[in-house]
Amino acid sequence: MYINIGWLYPDLMNTYGDRGNIIALSYRAKIMGIEPTVNKISINEPADLISKMDIIFMGGAQDKQQEIVNKDLKIKGVYLKKAINDGVPGLYVCGAYQFLGKYYKEANGNIIDGIGVFDLYTESPGPDVPRCIGNIVIESKLFPKIKLVGFENHGGRTYFANKKQAFATVINGYGNNGEDKTEGFFYKNSFGTYLHGPILPKNPELADYLIKKAVEHKMINNVGVGRDRPIKLKRIDNTWENKARDFVISKL
Repeated sequence: MYINIGWLYPDLMNTYGDRGNIIALSYRAKIMGIEPTVNKISINEPADLISKMDIIFMGGAQDKQQEIVNKDLKIKGVYLKKAINDGVPGLYVCGAYQFLGKYYKEANGNIIDGIGVFDLYTESPGPDVPRCIGNIVIESKLFPKIKLVGFENHGGRTYFANKKQAFATVINGYGNNGEDKTEGFFYKNSFGTYLHGPILPKNPELADYLIKKAVEHKMINNVGVGRDRPIKLKRIDNTWENKARDFVISKL
């Protein structure tokens, strides 16, 4: 079994070291007995390459880089939106998360359109309002027995009406907007989140979830085998990862 991991705009959307998410996905997939191939997809790669991916990842960046990506997403966004709607699992952090919404409203009122696959919008509160920065602890119904940790650093505030679509509830930190205790967004098999850190090495359960969903999606769509056929993946001992996470939580 093999999986194709699509890393969108690694040369532009990788400001906060979130390449660690790609490292974690590749490493854990190999331990599970799956051969991963990382495909770097930036502005010079064909848009339809996205449709061949089994997992998609996209990180965050500064304003200049995001302007370049936003223009390119007018083409690639069609394929990305279809992949997400088709159930291809993915992780979208910070700026990438905002791109998947309806729009980003800058402090001067300028509207930057997103691809609209997530039913949300983001607004900049302006330079006089402090950024949402710091360690964050969250709880998610997808992983009911654990707390997840990360580091957030964002100025934009993200809002949506249906709070059931939130990825998690904030225990310590700001989350989407610092107001409603929501963090991130979950749609089909895709996660939008403000958690850097990077999030997957700190929370291996999420990495394993994405890998398992990728295998399930690949089997159903490419092999013709349904969910009634059990997927046997090698279990990974997360003792040290859990100790590291518990240490972070104890400090908060």
